[in-house]
Amino acid sequence: MPGSNTEQYQIHVSVTTDYVKDQSEPDNGRYVFAYHITLKNTGTVAARLLTRHWYITDGNQKVQEVAGEGVVGQQPHLAPGQKYAYSSGCMLETPVGTMHGSYHMLADDDHEFEAPIPVFTLSVPGALH
Repeated sequence: MPGSNTEQYQIHVSVTTDYVKDQSEPDNGRYVFAYHITLKNTGTVAARLLTRHWYITDGNQKVQEVAGEGVVGQQPHLAPGQKYAYSSGCMLETPVGTMHGSYHMLADDDHEFEAPIPVFTLSVPGALH
């Protein structure tokens, strides 16, 4: 079989984040962040995003685990080279935290695989030096 699974089944995930000051209440331990995800199918087989699985860790090392179908109500199908972007958000009790996880994908040839979401930082501007 030409090519390896890692060449055929690859979804690249990139992330940017924003602190949502007008929805946050630091005095009450409420810090709201938006994150913007772009997925790109860098493999050779089209695939559909079925589920998401997140680990959200605040500055006190409190971990929230979030899992569910799709993203923002969608289960995007990505042909090779195609991109899909969406935005979502989360709330932390501390001014700094991290998120990471994975997307469970189903390729058009019925192969299931995980697309890792690398660790990214959520932080209030000026909280990290």
